[in-house]
Amino acid sequence: MIHLLSLQGVSKVFVQGRHEVRALDNIILDVAEGECLAVVGESGSGKSTLANLVLGIYPPSTGTIAFRGEVLPAKRELVHRRAIQLVQQNPLSSLNPQRSIGASLRLPLDVHGLGERGRRGDHVGQLLEEVGLPADYAGRSPSSLSGGERQRVAIARALACESELVVLDEPTSALDVLVQARVLKLLNDLRSRRGLTYVFITHDLSVVRNIADRVAVFERGRLVELNPTEKIFSDPDHAYTRRLICAVPVVTADEVRLRDRLMKKENTSA
Repeated sequence: MIHLLSLQGVSKVFVQGRHEVRALDNIILDVAEGECLAVVGESGSGKSTLANLVLGIYPPSTGTIAFRGEVLPAKRELVHRRAIQLVQQNPLSSLNPQRSIGASLRLPLDVHGLGERGRRGDHVGQLLEEVGLPADYAGRSPSSLSGGERQRVAIARALACESELVVLDEPTSALDVLVQARVLKLLNDLRSRRGLTYVFITHDLSVVRNIADRVAVFERGRLVELNPTEKIFSDPDHAYTRRLICAVPVVTADEVRLRDRLMKKENTSA
């Protein structure tokens, strides 16, 4: 198995006045090429800090982060920024309201010098069509699009520079349930077609079952469980994981039975 991303002994400490806050503590984690790893946990668990470290926004306090076996420098080079892209939580705030959709999608092509300059407009149209939007949306402004359409544009922008790893930071939390399902389907289709690798950051376990191959569970900066998605939802190892799953709204009879079984197990072990 090829590890596209590898974290070895990664910790992150923030200094606040005279106090130190350990946001991540000795994280050892590999992400295989082509997989979707979901990173879950409550607010303050360290999952967003992990995303920022992978993206190079913060350097780790200790440990190393490697991409394709190469340890990434604290100050990322252009080639690294091209290979690892971000899709943010709020698609409206992630797009410049003063730029047209086409200009926002063309920017990474210009920055990274991709394709023939005179044909980059055509590439923008192809990117829009790839995420299920008409090519003529290039002339529209972000404010004229729905939340789901803006998130599709944000995904297209992440793909514009032919990235290999996409960090998705709560990409569906600002969308309603129906639009969430459509965006998740799009992400699955793109991963299959392009051979992408995802690190999917979320606090909502209900979306994890539909996209992730494995789940990494974080609690207070520590990685407390890492297992295939099926095991996480059928027989989780850690008590914290069981509590998270028990808090997920249930719909089907199978989900009710799973919740009741996990709650009974949790009460027995308490």
